[in-house]
Amino acid sequence: MVGARINQARKAAGLSLRALAEKADISAMAISKYETGKSTPSSGVLLSLAKALNVRTEYFFRPVKVELTEVEYRKHSKLPAKVLQQIEGDVLEQIERFLELERYFPNGPLQEFKLPENLPAMISNYAEIGELAAKLRQYWNLGVDPIPVLTDMLEERGVKIFQSQAFHGDAFDGMAALVNAIPVIVVGSGWPGDRQRFTLAHELGHLMLKGRLDPDLEEEKAANRFAGAFLVPDSEVRKELGERRTWLEPKELAVLKKAYGLSMGGWMHRANDLGILTDAHYLAMVKFFRARGWHKKEPGEQFPPEQPQLFEQLVFHALAEDLISESKAAELLRLSLVNFHAMRNMDHARTAAGQ
Repeated sequence: MVGARINQARKAAGLSLRALAEKADISAMAISKYETGKSTPSSGVLLSLAKALNVRTEYFFRPVKVELTEVEYRKHSKLPAKVLQQIEGDVLEQIERFLELERYFPNGPLQEFKLPENLPAMISNYAEIGELAAKLRQYWNLGVDPIPVLTDMLEERGVKIFQSQAFHGDAFDGMAALVNAIPVIVVGSGWPGDRQRFTLAHELGHLMLKGRLDPDLEEEKAANRFAGAFLVPDSEVRKELGERRTWLEPKELAVLKKAYGLSMGGWMHRANDLGILTDAHYLAMVKFFRARGWHKKEPGEQFPPEQPQLFEQLVFHALAEDLISESKAAELLRLSLVNFHAMRNMDHARTAAGQ
């Protein structure tokens, strides 16, 4: 158990045996023996490893052990195996803490993820995907208005959302998996909010489209179409843009991005999907954006990143109900007791208010 934990934490930290040995001042051979179960580390060694790996010593004895299944990455082909291991190790550690926390709630604090009933057995063309997105919005009572915080909405409906700092550059656009049949979606913690939201909606699209897509349709294109339609329903695109356009002003797109959390490029796609922009006019806009480098970083104010709130809320809920101790709460939040006390007492907030 301890050896597997050391191995998982090392991979999550993106460290080789030699790199961890240097940080912890322990030989690489000794660490290898710990990881393979050929030797048992002393308490002093565990303290050194915990400090080097930025975990609490309790981590090495955590009883929850989970496995990711049906793992799917977006844009992962160029990522080296070491980075993929780091991503999965980081995600596993976060999931384990979440599942351990849930064990303290007798009746379970979260609803189960469910899809609407009577969904079409087959999606035969891309135009039908907008109707599928509309069915899910109706099932979840979302109406057609912008979704203020997509992360919160999905977590409330049984999808576990995690963020990782292990994602590098543009070579990665998210990960989806199952844990105990529960859908899990992972995005980068440092991404702009519109990129996070599109990835979340894209992976939600895969869940909705699974087993329903005509073989002639491209799954990634279909998931992208779903993401755009879920974030901005067809009716709202037409209301905002009209039925026919030859050009969309960049400032106009920037305002819509701020209102709906869909990128300027995403709005251009939606306009093209619905025939508001012809292919020729859409390509003209794409060239205009590329010539200015806006396809990599859009102009104007960036949409703020989203941050999952549910886990932290549940930790303090469990603490308030005496389901866990302060020490366990600090461990689950990966904080020292000193930092946990500061968070619990909202010392930063009081300092900011001049109290």
